[in-house]
Amino acid sequence: MTKAIGRSLRSRPWTQLAIGCTAALLAVLAAAAAPQAATLDSIRETGQLKIGFRDDAAPFSFQRDGQPAGYSVALCRAVGGALQENLNLDTLDIAFIPVTVEDRFDALKEGRIDLLCGATTVTLERRQAVDFSLLTFITGASVLYRQGGPSSFTALEGEKVGVRSGTTTDEGLRRALAEAGIGAEVVSIASHEAGRDALESGEIAAYFADRAILIMLARDAAEPANLVLSQRFFSYEPYALAMRREDSAFRLEVDRALVKTYRTPAIVQIYEANFGKARMSDLLRAMYTLQSLPD
Repeated sequence: MTKAIGRSLRSRPWTQLAIGCTAALLAVLAAAAAPQAATLDSIRETGQLKIGFRDDAAPFSFQRDGQPAGYSVALCRAVGGALQENLNLDTLDIAFIPVTVEDRFDALKEGRIDLLCGATTVTLERRQAVDFSLLTFITGASVLYRQGGPSSFTALEGEKVGVRSGTTTDEGLRRALAEAGIGAEVVSIASHEAGRDALESGEIAAYFADRAILIMLARDAAEPANLVLSQRFFSYEPYALAMRREDSAFRLEVDRALVKTYRTPAIVQIYEANFGKARMSDLLRAMYTLQSLPD
């Protein structure tokens, strides 16, 4: 077999062999790059930007009076406005498409959405599947519990604790409990609102989520005074807007729009519209300043 292959190769002119190999290599490279490099072209052709949003991640992404709302949604609207201007489009239709924790990244990879606007933590594992913009927010996992309930991590021994399934907080909580040897039962819950309700009814002793989300959950509780929000952070969660990989031209336009927003009072207006008078953390202020890149 080896001799036969050798005779076959020797019998072909080297120029033909080289041309064939080069053509095959170019075809492979083109096939790998082409599907992912067309977001801006698609927006120009269709006049539409497809934005995926979650309806269960207030104050970042939710529905108000049947319409998409929240901090991340407002940033995505700003991105849409900048794209319309930078691409010289007369109009740009922004189509908001609901996604879930479970299908949000698949929606990107399959082309159902162009940009994911929610409470999405940047991780190395996720970067293997999708790309991310500049950071849009920094928060961290914390815990909400009832007055008189477990006020320390070790006090969770033997208790039921809730967490939103499919989140980085879910993964981190299970790992932290195991490493600390704490025998708490982790209950996966389908939405943050359901987690708060389970906490208020006594079904669980504590509910873990990103602290910014817990603030809103506590504020809208049936009896806010009965709930306590820990001041402790158990992790740090850098948020960003997600998009398909290998599309640097689109990512650059998204980042330009974010930088433009961070440089102006618009970012303060967006923050206050979604967080009220809650003090902006020094870490968040630093994030806006550090990412206001020079032209």
